[in-house]
Amino acid sequence: MSRLHEKTLPGLSQTEVERYSRQLVLPEMGPKGQRKLKASSALVVGAGGLGIPASVYLAAAGVGRIGVVDDDVVEKSNLHRQVVYSEEDIGKKKAIVAVERLRKVNPHISVVSHEVSLTSENAMELVKGYDVVLDCTDNFPARYLINDACVLLHKPDIYASIFRFDGQASVFDADRGPCYRCLFPEPPPADSVQDCAVAGVLGVLPGIMGSIQAVEAIKLILGEGQPLFGRLLLFTATDMTFNELHFKKNQACPVCGPNPTVTGLIDYEEFCGVGRALPQVGEVAPKELSRLLAGSRRIFLLDVREPYEHDLCRIEGSKLIPLGELESRTGEIDKESDVVVYCHVGVRSARAVEMLSAKGFKSVRNLKGGIRAWAEEVDSSIPVY
Repeated sequence: MSRLHEKTLPGLSQTEVERYSRQLVLPEMGPKGQRKLKASSALVVGAGGLGIPASVYLAAAGVGRIGVVDDDVVEKSNLHRQVVYSEEDIGKKKAIVAVERLRKVNPHISVVSHEVSLTSENAMELVKGYDVVLDCTDNFPARYLINDACVLLHKPDIYASIFRFDGQASVFDADRGPCYRCLFPEPPPADSVQDCAVAGVLGVLPGIMGSIQAVEAIKLILGEGQPLFGRLLLFTATDMTFNELHFKKNQACPVCGPNPTVTGLIDYEEFCGVGRALPQVGEVAPKELSRLLAGSRRIFLLDVREPYEHDLCRIEGSKLIPLGELESRTGEIDKESDVVVYCHVGVRSARAVEMLSAKGFKSVRNLKGGIRAWAEEVDSSIPVY
């Protein structure tokens, strides 16, 4: 029996035997394994591209109690990859909608929604109530937070991440191998990381990686197979290849090493430099920019997104110079005008404003919230992506 179940296993009803019949006949599963699943619990942190397929397959397999943590709402841009949501769910809490769907997938299990963001204040209380934790988040502060909470509470952390056409997965368990910090001791510079909104992601990819997380969770619960301890699984969809990177426990690890310096949860946004990520630059709100464009002042609108984004949508009259080309093309910008720079959500354009200011541009501001905010507050005919 796996270490997760040192307790009396529940029985199975006739209906459950019929429901799970195709996996009950697996020698590695059998009735005993199915009862282990029924007695187990899994916390899925993030009800997005990874969390949805992971939780659906855990529910279908018969994991007895599933918790879903997410404080976000469904947006139209989620629908191409977060496949349990529909147009009717836009604006609703993801955790609530996901739990409703999971209960329909399997009425024989318990599903709980936690409509909160996982923080240093609530993580220990949430994590301790579950056998395994699935990290289905999309940011580094959350990943370090989940890792540290799992190490401190002796829980396995089943990790996956996605980027464009690439995915990776591993299982971190400090009692049986390395933790996330052993593999990634330091977070990358905050301004070097692109999320799915900026970099994009193939919609099928999170389905693949989330399913891998579900497989690893079931293996841990059953105590079968070789989990991804000390192994980082790398998947490339364009080549349809899987590779592995092997890594070991870091004896200098500050949280799982023999002499830990992290003995409680910390401020993970500060640790990952999130608060320092964006330069402090002048901004203009969408409605204020709309008034300026309607007036007599000369406004030079600079779009620093990529050409394919400019083709998707643009503010009329703007000049496209991708951020990566801006350094060599500043001569194309009118220094006598008031320059307003925009991108998708305001991150790249903030970098551009900082760069232009350093090159002597006197009147240059960032469009707050980017073209997304412009579409939401000023011009609803522009598609939100």
